[in-house]
Amino acid sequence: MNKIIVVGAVAGGATCASQIRRLDKESEIIIFEKDRDMSFANCGLPYYIGQVITERDKLLPITPETFKNKKDITVKTYHEVIEINDSKQTVTVLNRQTNEKFEETYDKLILSPGASANTLGFESDMIFTLRNMEDTDAIDQYINKHQAKKALVVGAGYISLEVLENLYHRGLDVTLIHRSESVNKLMDQDMNQAIFDELNNRNITYRLNEEITKVEGHTVTFKSGIQEDYDLIVEGVGTHPNSNFIQSSNIKLDEKGFIPVNDKFETNIPNIYALGDVISSFYRHVDLKAQVPLAWGAHRGASVIAEQFAGNQNITFKGYLGANIVKFFDYTFSSVGVKPSELNQFDYKMVEVTSGAHAGYYPGNSDIHLRVYFNKDDRQLLRAAAVGKEGVDKRIDVLTMAMMNGMTVDELTEFEVAYAPPYSHPKDLINMIGYKSRDL
Repeated sequence: MNKIIVVGAVAGGATCASQIRRLDKESEIIIFEKDRDMSFANCGLPYYIGQVITERDKLLPITPETFKNKKDITVKTYHEVIEINDSKQTVTVLNRQTNEKFEETYDKLILSPGASANTLGFESDMIFTLRNMEDTDAIDQYINKHQAKKALVVGAGYISLEVLENLYHRGLDVTLIHRSESVNKLMDQDMNQAIFDELNNRNITYRLNEEITKVEGHTVTFKSGIQEDYDLIVEGVGTHPNSNFIQSSNIKLDEKGFIPVNDKFETNIPNIYALGDVISSFYRHVDLKAQVPLAWGAHRGASVIAEQFAGNQNITFKGYLGANIVKFFDYTFSSVGVKPSELNQFDYKMVEVTSGAHAGYYPGNSDIHLRVYFNKDDRQLLRAAAVGKEGVDKRIDVLTMAMMNGMTVDELTEFEVAYAPPYSHPKDLINMIGYKSRDL
């Protein structure tokens, strides 16, 4: 019987512990979580703030008590692992409620501490970040208590976009600022125009190449010289891995603080594994390192680690494709494959189509802009991106499966679409990408 310690009780850690228990009924499993809650639905947090999701309990389906009763797994919240001694196979744990420290031994250690939100460093009661349920509750309660009417969202990544949309739905007057002109960076920049169209259609103020220089009371001073008053500021300016405590060990970290892992999610130290937002891994379809802090990877990592523990050595991680998607008002933005900034490492060609999501004569049609990048020599798919009001997720999911199976751009002509006028075309957009690529 092993003693398994898991650091972190959100998507990666809690799922991994649960999967291990499914295959191993005997080992002792203890999870240490430094924050208040476990296994919350963090992708749903902006929608709770926007009151799209109204039942808070649906975002917190599991408690330490229910987890213990159902899985025989001990979860200790407000317990932060602050040191790892990989020679002795121990961790030092800080009880954040009592300030007491203690050591715990392990046979196997799983690291899933996640990432923390970056901040701009301004001290103010009205400034928030959004990474967990505690942040969500704080924002929700602040809006109610102070009758907040005017909000500033800083940053233009997918979390900022979701927060902005949901604050708007809640009735706040929202302003967006971003320090550069590059927004929603997982998308091709020229495919992001619909973001600005949606902002303009709703008279939402936004300023690019803009930064905060001072916050005094409710008055915010900007780099542009503009001064405005706000009731609430939400910062969405990126994240950093929660890996400082790992520096006490011999576990290797890369230059950005991520833990490199292999196809078994093993670190460089025996009996220590890592998954989730804290790791760096590799792409499935090209020979490049990849860091993909999204939910699918954490859940897949959890399953692979559990299978490894059970002795199923044939089940390994094949790599990321980086599939991602974000809703912004009426539009959906999605991509898969290498990031736009990584395309310069390939000799590639690009093909794109803009066409209705379904048959033109069927009511309610709207355009999808679909773009695919492929290698010049072997014509393997490198990246795909799409934007539109409907049907975007379907096209990207199909291209993800094509990419996963090493298909060429030419083979997209063979994709057999489930066709009826409300859903697609006899020759789908994906087919048309394949046909158009023949001339390239």
